[in-house]
Amino acid sequence: MILQNILNEIENVDAEVYERLEHVSRRNMFQTFMKKAMKGAAAGAPVVFASMLNKAYAGQEDIVDVLNFALTLEYLEAEFYNVGLAQPNLLPAGSMARTIYTQIALHENEHVKLLIGALGGLKTAGGAAILKPDFDLTYKGAFANVLSDYNTYLAVSQALEDTGVRAYKGQAPRLIGTSTPAVPSVLEVALQIHSVEARHAARVRYLRGYKGWITNEDTSNIPGVGAVYKGDNMVTQAGINVSSITGISPDTISESFDEPLTKEQVLAIATPFIVKFN
Repeated sequence: MILQNILNEIENVDAEVYERLEHVSRRNMFQTFMKKAMKGAAAGAPVVFASMLNKAYAGQEDIVDVLNFALTLEYLEAEFYNVGLAQPNLLPAGSMARTIYTQIALHENEHVKLLIGALGGLKTAGGAAILKPDFDLTYKGAFANVLSDYNTYLAVSQALEDTGVRAYKGQAPRLIGTSTPAVPSVLEVALQIHSVEARHAARVRYLRGYKGWITNEDTSNIPGVGAVYKGDNMVTQAGINVSSITGISPDTISESFDEPLTKEQVLAIATPFIVKFN
């Protein structure tokens, strides 16, 4: 029967298709389809079947997009630290900075591996990991000495990490709003990486002699990175003006909360690092 052939082909591509349909079996799926099709007449059968498959794969595209977006940022950060550590005089052996960046590099490389693995587990909706892009770590010349000057390297590192923290936060709603069985594990992966990125950001800021948290839209003396901190001066949270309730200064309140960045905002910040996608 044609429907059975279609189910065979789908199952060959995605062995978890029945789990996506609220853990129904192949037999139950067939019976459910026939009952719905009979009620709606034979002419409506393709519509019924399409509806069932749409339900099975709802949100897959969002998940793939979010993971590849995160992977792009992790590729960039891993490249930044791998290349920086390879420079002969940038991060002196035995220095605290080299110890810290060696550990951060290990984390970022593990993040890359984890995201590639997560994407490999999504057999549908084009769930393939993108290849590592070609990068220009000088930000199209804006930080021309980033790989030779210690202070510039630290400044760009801070901007990257602060962007990463806000980027992960901005994508969380896209994962929460999806409805596939893959979501809980994918959301968990994103949150696990997000918390470590925040630790990186705080540690790098301390290396530069700054507080581990962001005050308002302060760029901490890094030129040309205003977009990284745009909108981080909010004192209204969940519709409540926190300053009117607590009496704490707006500066302290802004430090107490990080605001998300949209995908478009993050790409606008990161694009000058990207020469081309492969």
